[in-house]
Order: sequence, then C-alpha cells, then structure tokens
Amino acid sequence: MDSASPIFDRQLRERAIAWRNADIDDEDITALDALITEAEALDTVALKTLSHLFGEPLAFGTAGLRGPMGPGPGGMNTKTVCRAATALATYLLEKLPTGASHPPPLVVIGFDGRHRSASFARASAAVFISMGLRAEVSPHPIPTPVLAFAIRDRDAAAGVMVTASHNPARDNGYKVYLGDGRQIIAPVDEDIARLMETQAPMSTVTSPTSIGHLPKAVIDRYIMTAAAILTPNTPRELAIVHTALHGVSTAIFGQCLDAAGFRPAIEVPTQADPDPDFPTVAFPNPEESGAMDEALALAAREAADVVIAHDPDGDRCAVAITDGDRWRTLSGDEVGALIGWWLLQRKPEVTGAFAASLVSGSMLRTIATAHNVPYATTLTGFKWITRVPDLAYGYEEALGYCVDPTHVADKDGLTAALLVCELAARERSAGRRISDVLDDLARDYGVHLSRQVAVRVDDAGSARVLAEQLCANPPRQVGNLFVQQVTNLGSGTDEFPPTPGVRLLLGEHATVFIRPSGTEPKVKAYLQVKFAPGPDVQERRIEGARLLDSLAVGIADAITRTLKP
Repeated sequence: MDSASPIFDRQLRERAIAWRNADIDDEDITALDALITEAEALDTVALKTLSHLFGEPLAFGTAGLRGPMGPGPGGMNTKTVCRAATALATYLLEKLPTGASHPPPLVVIGFDGRHRSASFARASAAVFISMGLRAEVSPHPIPTPVLAFAIRDRDAAAGVMVTASHNPARDNGYKVYLGDGRQIIAPVDEDIARLMETQAPMSTVTSPTSIGHLPKAVIDRYIMTAAAILTPNTPRELAIVHTALHGVSTAIFGQCLDAAGFRPAIEVPTQADPDPDFPTVAFPNPEESGAMDEALALAAREAADVVIAHDPDGDRCAVAITDGDRWRTLSGDEVGALIGWWLLQRKPEVTGAFAASLVSGSMLRTIATAHNVPYATTLTGFKWITRVPDLAYGYEEALGYCVDPTHVADKDGLTAALLVCELAARERSAGRRISDVLDDLARDYGVHLSRQVAVRVDDAGSARVLAEQLCANPPRQVGNLFVQQVTNLGSGTDEFPPTPGVRLLLGEHATVFIRPSGTEPKVKAYLQVKFAPGPDVQERRIEGARLLDSLAVGIADAITRTLKP
C-alpha cells in the first residue's frame, strides 16, 4: 500500500467502537456497525464520514444543536439528544424552585417532519420524565412558531423544538427555549453546553406512560390568535398559491386562512405533504434559487394574486408577487419593510419599538424614523430581536418576521403571511398590487436595495475560519468601489458585543457585511444600497441594481481568493 492509500486510523476506530458499545439506540448502533465495516474495507466515503462524526462534537450554539444525523459526538442521534435533554433538565432543576408547593416544571416539545424528529422528541420527553419533570409532546408534526406559542400558553418552564428548519435533508436539530418563549442566549446556552460535557446522559429512551400530549386546544388557540391579528371586516378576496416545501405548514396555514376569512390557498400538490427527503428541491429553503419554481409556475397558470412559501418548519415566509407581466420573489428586506409599513397603516399609533438585525436592510429604520417609532438594531438572530424592550415588530432579512411578540416571541411565518395577504387583498380591492405599494415606499422613503452572496463550505468550522480570514484581511475594493471604513465586528463596537463578521462601508450609498451563517455551513455577504427619496424611482433602481451586480461579483471574487490556499 502506498502512502496515498486510505487508512483507518487506530484512534478513530477505537473512538467509534467505544461509542458503539455505549450507545443507547439500536438504529444508531446498526448505522455505526455498517460504517465501521465499510471503513475497515478502506471505503473512502465511510472513512470521511467517521472522521467527521468522531471529530469535533456538535456545539450547543444558536439556540441549541443542529447538524447531520448519524452516530457519534458530531452527529444528531438519540444519545446526543438525550445528553442535551439531560443537561437541560439539570439546568431547570438547579434554577427553578421545587418541592411540595411547586409542581414539577413542564417542558413542551414539538417536532417537524424530518427523519427521526418524532423519535428524538419522545426520547427527550422520556429523559425529562425520568428526571422528575413533566413533559408534553405534540401528537403530530407542528410548525416551530406553534411550539413557541405553546410555551407561554401552557406556562411551561421550557420548550424544545426538534427541527433543522430549512437545512438539507441529512440534518436535524434541537432548538431550546425557556419559559419566556424566547430562544436561549448566553449564559444559559453556555451552562447547558457545560452540563452536556460533564454529565452522562440518561440511558432510557423508552417513553413512560406519564408523557403527556400537547392539548389540541393549544393549537386551536394559536390559530384563533393568529387570525385575530388582522383587522375585521376588511377585504379578503384573494387568490393565494402556497407551498410548504415538503414541510409542516400546509394544514395549519389553511386553518389560519379559514379563520381569518380567506379562501383556501391553492397548494403546490407535489410539495404539500411533509416529506423528509425534500424530493423536488435541492435545498428546502425558499431563499435558495429554484426552490419556489413550482409555486411560481402554478401561480402563473392559476392567475393568482400572491405566492406564499414557508420553509419546512414554518417559521420563515417568502412572498412572490406580480410585477408587470412577470412573477418576482421579494427579498426578506422588502417583505420586512412592507409588513412594518402596513402595521403603521392599520394602526398609526404603534405602541412599542420596531427592530431588525444588523445585516438587514435600512428601509424599516427609515419608515420608523418618519413615523416617530423607536427603532433598534440587534445582532443577527431572533434570540436578540425578541429581547428588544417593548418590541412591537421585528424582522431579519433571512425571511423571518415577528409580528405578535406578545404571543410568539420568535419568527413566525404563518402570521407574517396573513398580514401580507391582508395587505394584498386591500390593494386588490382598490385595483392595485403590492408592486404599487413598493413604488410608493421607494418614492416616500428612498430606494433601498439588498442582495445576499453565500458560499457553501464543507462544515460550520470551515465557515468560521473563512469568515475570520476575511475579517483579518478584508478587501480594499469591492467591485468599482473602494472600501472607506472597515469595522471588525468580532472586536465589538459601541452598539454591539463581539459577533463574528466585518462591516465594510463603500461610499455614501453602499454597505457590505460578511459573516459565517449561524445555522448552515456557509459564509454570507450582505450587500446594501440606498438612495434618498425622490421621484426618479426607476432610474435609481436601475443604478442600484448595477451597483449591486458589481458588488456581488467583487465580493464573490474576494471570498474565492480567500478560499484558495
């Protein structure tokens, strides 16, 4: 055998066998046995898979865990899930009062339609019950915002959502909330991560009979609460095409539309039912090119007014509209600004603040300022947005919108979609379209354009390293513009604590943010262009689009150069 031939490293083999002998799930043991056998035959795919699964463990980071399913500390599996559940239960028992005068803390658990989501949810509940907590599991797959609602509705001590949201089919995840219904942040996540490292997981994966079911009435209350966001006795005539992208939102979004008085949506038939393999899309993320093609084709055939797409767990919402004689998918920034403006039209005296993440567009801030509404810029992620004091509405450019923080302190693609439908129906009744509203906003508040450039890498660690390299050696020029100011966000600023990424200012019109994704193995660049209000909207849009094209090519080139050894 020459030096280039693959080898099965002895230490890797020992780690894999030790995990196998201590594993607690027959499915994981069978999968690991097969990998070990293939690796012993020097199968390169098996060797690479084992090296990944038994390399860096899954980090308890953005609201919990997320990664590829498979045995080992680097995979989502029953042992990893039980370890996380054991750590969460220990944390709750340490922090919450217990005793005769206090009932055992309740944890509510939801799950999406991915492979093994239901079994991971039941395993978590078994751990919680075994450690003296109460647990209620959704009887069927539900959207993430319904779980976030249930935490407050049930007065739970914590909530767990088993989901990988819009990640590829091979992934799953474990999202954790505390009793306020918000995603956890430091130091809670750090405490749970420490407990995961120091505690052995509860070994049982058999669901005891004391596991409760999340009452159907909770889901019914979510639907009625969502519908109640809309203004009664306003237009509802609208032709809606909807896709769940093989996720779990079809049924409940249909119930929300019915409760709000809309006609049933026209569903994309090949994508309406949950399917963990996501067979019709390369990535089940409505941000990805091609993900909404079937919905757009159906909308054109049906002469629909609007297209609504939800990601597989229903917390993100994409919108497509007719613009002239073509269909166009709106950016998250366009939808975020539309919803904020529409909330002000419905109730000009908004009580509370608007907010958006650091990398989101600038239109909502401009609208809020014009209406004397307090505005906050936060770090990326809804765990920060929903912590803005007295929040009335918040969004992030990655298709996330929180329109009812009192009941759902997280992004909610279902309620956001209802508000978009309400706006579209109002415009339709007046002989107008959403594109007309966007023209009005551009004239009144300026042309604000944004675009995202994403580069997918092998794993989250590679994404972090690449982003760090770009921060350490940022480009001096992007497209035709020279970089005038560089802010390394990793060092912290007067506005924010340290966060991975860099901000580049390029003249008076353009800004670029570069950061690693918090949920996927990607490095993302967020490009923003803005011009002052004025009547020459189309000219400014053309100018801005050309500028974005130049920036996109320049930043992609900078990332590619950094990737090269």
